[in-house]
Amino acid sequence: MRSLSQLRRPGALEVLRIDAQEIVVSPSRERLVDVAFDGRRIWSFWLLRDGQARDDGIHLSWPKPLRPFLDGVTEVTMTDPGTGTVLYSRTVRLGDRRDRIEVVNAAGRPLSLDKSLKLVETFDTRDAAQVEPLLDAIDEVLGALRKAGLDAFLAYGTALGAVRDGGLIGHDSDADLGYVSTYDHPVDVIRESFRVQRALTDMGYRVTRYSAIALKVHVLESDGLDRGLDVFGGFMRNGVLYLMGEIAVPFRREWIHPLGTASLEGREFPVPADADKFLTATYGPHWRVPDPAYKFTTPASTIELFNGWFRGMRTGRAGWHGYHKRTIHQEPTVSDVAREVAERHPDLATYVDIGCGRGADVGFFADRGVAAVGLDFQPYAYEVEAQRRADDPRVTFQLFNLLELRHVLAVPAWLARLPGPRAVGCVHVVERLGRRGRLNMLRASRMVLAGTTGTLHLQFLSEKGRDGYARRTGARKALDPAVVLAEVAESGGRVLEDRRTRVSADPASSQVCRLIIDWNG
Repeated sequence: MRSLSQLRRPGALEVLRIDAQEIVVSPSRERLVDVAFDGRRIWSFWLLRDGQARDDGIHLSWPKPLRPFLDGVTEVTMTDPGTGTVLYSRTVRLGDRRDRIEVVNAAGRPLSLDKSLKLVETFDTRDAAQVEPLLDAIDEVLGALRKAGLDAFLAYGTALGAVRDGGLIGHDSDADLGYVSTYDHPVDVIRESFRVQRALTDMGYRVTRYSAIALKVHVLESDGLDRGLDVFGGFMRNGVLYLMGEIAVPFRREWIHPLGTASLEGREFPVPADADKFLTATYGPHWRVPDPAYKFTTPASTIELFNGWFRGMRTGRAGWHGYHKRTIHQEPTVSDVAREVAERHPDLATYVDIGCGRGADVGFFADRGVAAVGLDFQPYAYEVEAQRRADDPRVTFQLFNLLELRHVLAVPAWLARLPGPRAVGCVHVVERLGRRGRLNMLRASRMVLAGTTGTLHLQFLSEKGRDGYARRTGARKALDPAVVLAEVAESGGRVLEDRRTRVSADPASSQVCRLIIDWNG
């Protein structure tokens, strides 16, 4: 049933049903819709693009991150974000509870879905005082980049908000910076990016690398928040602008330099010389029309180019981040591999855990008086344990990327100088690596164990059962042991033990392969 006011309202949505699983709307033309709970925007969608047309109407499933909150009562309002016209409004009850629905984080701060359907603190929930530290951080990082030799500027949504609205976009949640290198060859642009990273690190900044020319620079804001600003590298080659993330379009250098300025929340910041051309290249010719549900549609050719040039080192990163985020509240457990190594090597001096995850095995060995080093390319995973063990001289955690050769060579060279006997463990990592990553893991292990009688203790999923073991461990899918055995031989190693073990008494349960490998024979 629709209210009388809704029946009289031109262009109103005919909402047939709202429950904790989905919204069902009568067939309608394509339109952009903001959804608000009790007057606060929660989600935006394009009706036909994001919905599924069925015989009984258009079905829009609630995005997965939002579903845990959908138990209670709220006033659901749907509006046209371009005109502010209310298309639907009604108080509904979702689930069993009678309390008001509150979409907030653990600190009680309001959350909403951004364009990537991630629940974040968007700018429309922050007042001017909360925005000032972000503007300070932008100013600071732009200054640091200038000091490092780059003329950076506002990019993506930050540039869009500044040029179009003079402020931060309400449904956005972070700040983006970009630069266009004076070099025109990908290799030179990559070398420059790593030089800039070293310069920023020397200035005292913590830097996280997304790809060969994209960084996140961390700034501790005055309000205590660790703010990460994304810095996207770019370059011109043969009349084409390549800017990490999304852009590969015909362009002219004079449309970038010399940089102009635009006002962002009352402050002047650098933007490309021809902001219209730049934003058209980024968002298309209709960039002046707000679209809180905008999705980048990057051509496959651009993705292929960027993957080949710059992104090889980040393969699988998002998957591991999702796994650790999903399991962050689960109690970490010590692996059977770690317990077996401790039993076999009572005189062990150093244990190295490749793909240490939450760091349970690292803590296990440290508690036994053994120096333990945890290596992982997701610092988010070991962050809590690293903080807890910050004063323990036996514990070290280190960012380590098996797809980045400088990590594979430099980190093991350092570890090879630590006291022996040494042992290396690698548990449920190789299943999610390609051939290059697996060979790099073996190469790193061989370097760590050089000059000792130590061994690599490797465990991976060899048969996937229906017991959920693959999901629990992050292994995802099984790896043929024959592939690994061939790669061990290729690396110059020999297999001392090869065991296949079911993870439970059920004969249909998953099977793991455990190998003990050395290179000292």
